[in-house]
Amino acid sequence: MEKLVRKIGLVAHDGMKKDLIEWVIWNSELMMGHKFYCTGTTGTLIREALKEKHPDIEWDITILKSGPLGGDQQMGSRIVDGEIDYLFFFTDPMTLQPHDTDVKALTRLAGVENIVFCCNRSTADHIISSPLFVDPEYQRTRPDYSTYAKRFENKPLVTEAVENVEKRKVSKGH
Repeated sequence: MEKLVRKIGLVAHDGMKKDLIEWVIWNSELMMGHKFYCTGTTGTLIREALKEKHPDIEWDITILKSGPLGGDQQMGSRIVDGEIDYLFFFTDPMTLQPHDTDVKALTRLAGVENIVFCCNRSTADHIISSPLFVDPEYQRTRPDYSTYAKRFENKPLVTEAVENVEKRKVSKGH
Protein backbone atom coordinates (compact mmCIF):
# COMPACT_ATOMS: atom_id res chain seq x y z
CA MET A 1 0.00 0.00 0.00
CA GLU A 2 1.28 3.46 -0.93
CA LYS A 3 2.12 5.77 1.96
CA LEU A 4 -0.15 8.75 2.42
CA VAL A 5 1.75 11.97 1.68
CA ARG A 6 0.08 15.24 2.52
CA LYS A 7 1.42 18.39 0.87
CA ILE A 8 1.69 20.97 3.63
CA GLY A 9 2.38 24.69 3.46
CA LEU A 10 4.01 26.26 6.53
CA VAL A 11 4.12 30.03 6.96
CA ALA A 12 4.46 32.25 10.03
CA HIS A 13 4.71 35.93 10.70
CA ASP A 14 7.82 36.92 12.66
CA GLY A 15 5.96 37.12 15.97
CA MET A 16 4.58 33.60 15.44
CA LYS A 17 7.62 31.73 14.09
CA LYS A 18 8.58 30.28 17.48
CA ASP A 19 5.00 29.10 18.00
CA LEU A 20 4.93 27.34 14.61
CA ILE A 21 8.36 25.76 15.16
CA GLU A 22 7.22 24.41 18.55
CA TRP A 23 4.00 23.10 16.98
CA VAL A 24 5.90 21.34 14.18
CA ILE A 25 8.36 19.76 16.65
CA TRP A 26 5.51 18.71 18.96
CA ASN A 27 3.78 17.00 16.00
CA SER A 28 6.92 15.88 14.16
CA GLU A 29 6.14 12.16 14.42
CA LEU A 30 2.78 12.74 12.71
CA MET A 31 4.45 14.91 10.07
CA MET A 32 7.14 12.44 9.02
CA GLY A 33 6.93 11.42 5.40
CA HIS A 34 4.88 14.39 4.25
CA LYS A 35 5.95 17.07 1.74
CA PHE A 36 6.45 20.62 2.99
CA TYR A 37 6.49 24.00 1.30
CA CYS A 38 7.66 26.84 3.51
CA THR A 39 8.34 30.49 3.07
CA GLY A 40 12.01 31.45 3.46
CA THR A 41 12.91 32.20 7.04
CA THR A 42 10.17 30.01 8.48
CA GLY A 43 11.28 27.04 6.39
CA THR A 44 14.94 27.48 7.23
CA LEU A 45 14.16 27.55 10.97
CA ILE A 46 11.77 24.58 10.78
CA ARG A 47 14.28 22.48 8.82
CA GLU A 48 16.96 23.27 11.41
CA ALA A 49 14.62 22.35 14.29
CA LEU A 50 13.52 19.09 12.65
CA LYS A 51 17.13 18.08 11.96
CA GLU A 52 17.97 18.76 15.60
CA LYS A 53 14.99 16.73 16.87
CA HIS A 54 15.32 13.91 14.31
CA PRO A 55 18.87 13.91 12.91
CA ASP A 56 18.42 10.61 11.03
CA ILE A 57 15.21 11.59 9.18
CA GLU A 58 15.29 13.04 5.68
CA TRP A 59 12.62 15.74 5.46
CA ASP A 60 11.08 16.78 2.14
CA ILE A 61 11.06 20.58 2.53
CA THR A 62 10.92 23.08 -0.31
CA ILE A 63 11.93 26.52 0.87
CA LEU A 64 10.45 29.42 -1.05
CA LYS A 65 11.40 33.08 -0.85
CA SER A 66 10.65 35.11 2.26
CA GLY A 67 6.93 35.92 2.38
CA PRO A 68 7.17 39.68 1.76
CA LEU A 69 9.77 39.09 -0.98
CA GLY A 70 7.47 36.91 -3.08
CA GLY A 71 7.22 33.73 -1.02
CA ASP A 72 3.53 34.33 -0.31
CA GLN A 73 2.89 34.50 -4.07
CA GLN A 74 4.96 31.36 -4.63
CA MET A 75 2.84 29.60 -1.99
CA GLY A 76 -0.32 30.88 -3.68
CA SER A 77 0.88 29.54 -7.02
CA ARG A 78 1.41 26.12 -5.48
CA ILE A 79 -2.09 26.21 -3.98
CA VAL A 80 -3.58 26.98 -7.40
CA ASP A 81 -1.47 24.23 -9.02
CA GLY A 82 -2.80 21.66 -6.50
CA GLU A 83 0.56 21.24 -4.76
CA ILE A 84 -0.75 22.20 -1.30
CA ASP A 85 -3.40 20.24 0.64
CA TYR A 86 -2.98 21.99 3.98
CA LEU A 87 -1.85 25.53 4.79
CA PHE A 88 -0.75 26.23 8.33
CA PHE A 89 -0.21 30.00 8.37
CA PHE A 90 0.35 31.25 11.89
CA THR A 91 -0.59 34.92 11.62
CA ASP A 92 0.26 37.60 14.15
CA PRO A 93 -3.03 39.37 14.94
CA MET A 94 -1.29 42.11 16.92
CA THR A 95 1.22 43.33 14.33
CA LEU A 96 0.46 45.24 11.15
CA GLN A 97 2.02 43.40 8.21
CA PRO A 98 3.47 45.42 5.32
CA HIS A 99 2.46 42.58 2.97
CA ASP A 100 -1.09 42.24 4.35
CA THR A 101 -2.53 42.09 0.83
CA ASP A 102 -0.39 38.99 0.18
CA VAL A 103 -1.78 37.38 3.33
CA LYS A 104 -5.34 38.15 2.22
CA ALA A 105 -4.59 36.71 -1.23
CA LEU A 106 -3.38 33.45 0.33
CA THR A 107 -6.48 33.29 2.51
CA ARG A 108 -8.66 33.84 -0.56
CA LEU A 109 -6.85 31.19 -2.63
CA ALA A 110 -7.20 28.66 0.19
CA GLY A 111 -10.95 29.29 0.07
CA VAL A 112 -11.13 29.19 -3.73
CA GLU A 113 -9.25 25.88 -3.90
CA ASN A 114 -10.99 24.47 -0.81
CA ILE A 115 -7.80 23.44 0.95
CA VAL A 116 -7.48 23.03 4.70
CA PHE A 117 -6.34 26.37 6.10
CA CYS A 118 -5.67 27.58 9.60
CA CYS A 119 -4.07 30.64 11.11
CA ASN A 120 -3.41 29.66 14.73
CA ARG A 121 -2.12 26.86 16.91
CA SER A 122 -5.48 25.82 18.35
CA THR A 123 -6.93 25.21 14.90
CA ALA A 124 -3.72 23.48 13.80
CA ASP A 125 -4.01 21.13 16.80
CA HIS A 126 -7.53 20.18 15.77
CA ILE A 127 -6.54 19.63 12.15
CA ILE A 128 -3.51 17.44 12.85
CA SER A 129 -5.46 15.35 15.36
CA SER A 130 -8.40 14.80 13.01
CA PRO A 131 -8.83 11.24 11.74
CA LEU A 132 -9.13 12.76 8.25
CA PHE A 133 -5.49 13.89 8.37
CA VAL A 134 -4.32 10.26 8.24
CA ASP A 135 -7.24 8.89 6.21
CA PRO A 136 -5.91 7.89 2.77
CA GLU A 137 -9.49 7.79 1.47
CA TYR A 138 -10.14 11.45 2.25
CA GLN A 139 -10.12 13.68 -0.80
CA ARG A 140 -11.14 17.31 -0.61
CA THR A 141 -13.83 18.37 -3.00
CA ARG A 142 -12.47 20.49 -5.80
CA PRO A 143 -14.77 23.31 -6.82
CA ASP A 144 -15.84 23.44 -10.45
CA TYR A 145 -15.22 26.91 -11.80
CA SER A 146 -15.76 26.00 -15.45
CA THR A 147 -18.86 28.21 -15.71
CA TYR A 148 -16.89 31.15 -14.37
CA ALA A 149 -13.93 30.44 -16.64
CA LYS A 150 -16.24 30.35 -19.67
CA ARG A 151 -18.29 33.42 -18.75
CA PHE A 152 -17.22 35.31 -21.89
CA GLU A 153 -17.78 32.47 -24.34
CA ASN A 154 -20.37 33.31 -26.98
CA LYS A 155 -20.15 37.01 -26.08
CA PRO A 156 -18.93 39.47 -28.72
CA LEU A 157 -16.53 41.19 -26.33
CA VAL A 158 -13.47 41.02 -28.59
CA THR A 159 -15.42 41.94 -31.70
CA GLU A 160 -16.98 44.94 -29.92
CA ALA A 161 -13.58 46.10 -28.64
CA VAL A 162 -12.04 45.90 -32.13
CA GLU A 163 -15.03 47.75 -33.65
CA ASN A 164 -14.79 50.48 -30.99
CA VAL A 165 -11.10 51.00 -31.72
CA GLU A 166 -11.81 51.22 -35.46
CA LYS A 167 -14.64 53.72 -34.85
CA ARG A 168 -12.34 55.90 -32.73
CA LYS A 169 -9.63 55.81 -35.39
CA VAL A 170 -12.12 56.85 -38.10
CA SER A 171 -13.53 59.67 -35.96
CA LYS A 172 -10.00 61.01 -35.28
CA GLY A 173 -9.09 60.80 -38.95
CA HIS A 174 -6.47 58.03 -38.67
